[in-house]
Amino acid sequence: MRKKIVAGNWKMNKTFLEAEELVAQVAEALEKRKLDNKAVVLCPPFPYLELTTDIAKESKFQVGAQNVYPEDNGAYTGEVSPPMLESMEVEYCIIGHSERRKYFAENHDFLARKLDALLKHNIIPIFCCGEVLSERKAKKHFKVVETQLNESLFHLKKDEVSNVVIAYEPVWAIGTGVNATAEEAQEMHAFIRGLVAKKYSKKLSEEISILYGGSCNAKNAKELFSNPDVDGGLIGGASLKSEDFLAIVDAL
Repeated sequence: MRKKIVAGNWKMNKTFLEAEELVAQVAEALEKRKLDNKAVVLCPPFPYLELTTDIAKESKFQVGAQNVYPEDNGAYTGEVSPPMLESMEVEYCIIGHSERRKYFAENHDFLARKLDALLKHNIIPIFCCGEVLSERKAKKHFKVVETQLNESLFHLKKDEVSNVVIAYEPVWAIGTGVNATAEEAQEMHAFIRGLVAKKYSKKLSEEISILYGGSCNAKNAKELFSNPDVDGGLIGGASLKSEDFLAIVDAL
């Protein structure tokens, strides 16, 4: 049975004290919940990773980073390496997020290197893919996502890709308050699962977790998660308030 996952991407938000309060609230609330086959992942900004991993040791959530540089060490001022994350017991890392692609010009080859580097250090990549509004309107969304997977993910061997989480994020729905309908989300998730089956195997496609990321919130999470191919969410703005984030966890 594939794992259900809710991952909170805080992006560049919260002061240290605010982050400490939010992590504590989530940790306390999760103690009262039975998670079974569910995973809850908090992805704070880099300065708060040690705080978050320290609390996670005694809690029911795991920790993810928002980015990584695909070298173990070197003269890369301002960057963070996979061994650094591994040494802090960070278990997940988001890569390929549309904001990284847009603002930092991260291309397919660079993302493929990140995938390789993370897997080498036993960190689970949350690989993001998705189309912008013009591509959706031009009915190119399936081709765009297929290209992203082919160029950055599908070079991996079968045993490697089984350790990756995929997150579909319709870029036109991120931070806009507009979200894909449950039908649109299911359609793309089923398409992605089909690509994995074609490239690797039907068995692997049924085991890999595919998350939805695009203005998922407490109100629409249950409908989105009810789809057979939607295995949870990569949550942005709604992860910044504990009550909203926990309501999404409960919707799994």
